Amino acid sequence: SGVAWNESHHCRLLAGLVPDQFQMCRRNLEVMHSIVRAARQTKSICQKTFADMRWNCSSIQRAPSFGPDLLKGTRESAFVYALAAAAVTHSIAQACTSGELPLCSCGSVPSEVPGPDFRWGGCGDNLRYGLQLGTAFADSPLKSSKLGTQALKAMNLHNNAVGRQVLSDSLDTKCKCHGVSGSCSVKTCWKGLPNLGEIAFDLKSKYLAAIKVTHRLIGPRKQLIPKEMDVRPVKETDLVYLINSPDYCMANLHLGSLGTQDRRCNKTSVGSDSCNLMCCGRGYNTYTEEVVERCHCKYHWCCYVVCKKCRRKVERYVCK
Repeated sequence: SGVAWNESHHCRLLAGLVPDQFQMCRRNLEVMHSIVRAARQTKSICQKTFADMRWNCSSIQRAPSFGPDLLKGTRESAFVYALAAAAVTHSIAQACTSGELPLCSCGSVPSEVPGPDFRWGGCGDNLRYGLQLGTAFADSPLKSSKLGTQALKAMNLHNNAVGRQVLSDSLDTKCKCHGVSGSCSVKTCWKGLPNLGEIAFDLKSKYLAAIKVTHRLIGPRKQLIPKEMDVRPVKETDLVYLINSPDYCMANLHLGSLGTQDRRCNKTSVGSDSCNLMCCGRGYNTYTEEVVERCHCKYHWCCYVVCKKCRRKVERYVCK
């Protein structure tokens, strides 16, 4: 985290780079801040997105030394690859907009004609540049590495593309109003990306609907096709996986499962974070925790708020 990224030898400090990524690092040192930021975001957002499920993405903290849950073609690895590919593109695209990168600037002005009440302006996110460099960085390990089967590489490349497609589809028009007394007589608009958490939310829906596939010769080349005959063909926006995941109930390092023992659960929920589902029917322990909160807040003219601190006891539940 303390690397300055101003000397090419700094590229040797990043663990897990394949030769193509190392060369890209040396040629584009200024982009490495964005890539490191994307890696951090992928870790934190993945864990936040799956906090209410048995698999809570905690294994991503071991990157680049992944365990079986993220190495063997599970639907969990499908989500992580898609999110990471989207994150690096997102980070670079927005770094262009903020002026961090000398070789790119704002995104191009859209060709569509603006409406009568707005004009194109501002500084749009440079999705094109983000896709160009993001794709090169995220896909190169899958094209140059000798590790993994052809089926696994094809799966990961497909899921990388899904992540970038979801990101591209999310590019939306954002506007700012101008006018006397906030009348909004004119709006300046540009194309911008949402925050990465929204992309992760969309990818989680695709994770839940992911298609199990096999890598089979169809015509002149191998393709990913559904394992089950009655499943529709794979689309470019479908996440795919090769093997079934463990249920993640019990710790099993061979399967990449950390288990749910001591995980906090929600006694009143009926969703995936419920004590019944999270604890896999093993039951849960109850304990009381004292929390300190702001309370009895009063607004003082002008312009600040003064609060007291209140202590209260809450019940917590953790899986046996």
